[in-house]
Amino acid sequence: MTFLRRVLPPFALAALIVALPMQHVRAQTGAPLVEGVAGAFLSGRLAVSEDDFAQIADSYDRALAGEPDNAMFRELAMQGNILTGNDARAVDLATRATVAGENGQIANVILQADAFRRGDYAAVIDAVQEGRLSGPLTDAMAIAWAELGRGSMSEALAAFDTAIEERAELAPFALYQKALALAFVGDLERAATILTGEPEGPVSLSRRGVVAHMTILSQLGRFDEARTLGEQMFGSTPDDDLAAIMAALEQGEPVPFTTIGSAADGMAEVYFTLASALVGERSDWLPIIYGRLALALRPDHGDAILLTGQLFERASQHALADQVYDLMPEDSLQYLGAQLGRANALYQSGQPDKAIDSLFALAEARPGSVLVFSTLGDMLRREQRFDEAASAYTAAIDLIDEIEERHWVLLYTRAIAYERMGEWDLAEPEFRSVLDFVPDEPQVLNYLGYSLVEQRRNLDEALEMIERAVEGEPDSGYIVDSLGWAYYRLGRFEDAVPVMEHAVELMPSDPILNDHLGDVYWAVGREREARFQWRRALSFGPHPDMDSDLVRRKLEVGKDAAMQEFEAAE
Repeated sequence: MTFLRRVLPPFALAALIVALPMQHVRAQTGAPLVEGVAGAFLSGRLAVSEDDFAQIADSYDRALAGEPDNAMFRELAMQGNILTGNDARAVDLATRATVAGENGQIANVILQADAFRRGDYAAVIDAVQEGRLSGPLTDAMAIAWAELGRGSMSEALAAFDTAIEERAELAPFALYQKALALAFVGDLERAATILTGEPEGPVSLSRRGVVAHMTILSQLGRFDEARTLGEQMFGSTPDDDLAAIMAALEQGEPVPFTTIGSAADGMAEVYFTLASALVGERSDWLPIIYGRLALALRPDHGDAILLTGQLFERASQHALADQVYDLMPEDSLQYLGAQLGRANALYQSGQPDKAIDSLFALAEARPGSVLVFSTLGDMLRREQRFDEAASAYTAAIDLIDEIEERHWVLLYTRAIAYERMGEWDLAEPEFRSVLDFVPDEPQVLNYLGYSLVEQRRNLDEALEMIERAVEGEPDSGYIVDSLGWAYYRLGRFEDAVPVMEHAVELMPSDPILNDHLGDVYWAVGREREARFQWRRALSFGPHPDMDSDLVRRKLEVGKDAAMQEFEAAE
């Protein structure tokens, strides 16, 4: 069965996977279904279109009960179960697919991972030799790690070298795996040499690979090299786990090599590498499957937890994301990242109060984390709890010893919170201080310029800011709208018309932009078109920044009369 809706990988990765065969799959459009199966099949089809993996597993398990020999039902049930973490059921279905002679890539890789989990290295090698293939990279690396698992380092190295010599496109990945295997058995010098990418060729190193290189160098006492590598790759503000490594290197303390602790860990690294490399469009399931397989072999794989959780979030499967983030050990230095991921999953699943409460609890547990307070501020701001957002941003800023250009977003978001609170005396200097760091940043220029326009203050300066913002982001509907609105406020109504029309072309369903276009049309005497735009604005609303009552009154009595009434009532 073909892997549903899988996008083609980047060209450099095309040889790392193989096409999944369509054979043995019976099309359902022209074949009658067994009585009682139709409902499960239809709910499964809907679940596939929505990436609802739990429902896919349930629906096709039920469909398979009615038609146990249906290869398509088995394939989809298997994928649904591996995606939802039901490894035992996925292995059972993969075994049945193999017995039926289907020889599908997903079934083969699931059985491969299961053999590593059980320590059955002979089964891994036999599967490849018998043609039950899972993909060029996974098969080549599986043989190497299985040989190491059987205790034969010489055979393992030979398998790594075969992949490096015979498949040039696999060489950068195979060299990384070979270096990990050497480090695992204690040959740190040779591992470190390979990871430089010089003697045997370029090495494909992810963030995790760089960390492995740093720990290996530290084990060799080459602390300066390790620290320089970390600074070059991660800058001066590394994540918590990297910060701990950098602190140890600063003290001349060796950092334990924990990237690989077994042959199964090595294979987990292969699956994680593929999961990372094959991330494509939202509808791509294959990276999630590889992430799940990495976690099946190594449930505490912090990077796989974070990646797989993020992929579930992108697929809008927030309960599964939460389930994966929950795998992160509390003593892991990546625990904070997982907890932030869980909070975002809660928020995206429509539970903002729970998400915010979890961040408040995390802030109490991690009172020294700038990231926690800034994330809390962002979430509070999205919920229009601007006073609390400003306080959270301030807590984050107070933790920073010296404010630098890289902190401009934090200052900018606090300025937005101040503005939305009505504290313009606090907001304006903050916006201007941000422009000291990033004078040409379109978002900041637009926000400050538009705010000045709304207050009818410094209109010439505001117009100049917005024009610069449009130059920086000419396809932003919001920024183009700001320019049209500035023309309107300056009384340049004819100039405002084409600009505002273009803004609505860029964002045709935005109520604010349609309302603004209606006002502009009214100002130039195009009253019928103005009322049409106001009706559109109401149809796209409500919107927190649009007064729907005012728009309705404009429809009834016209803009000028409506504004007089509303200004008199204030």
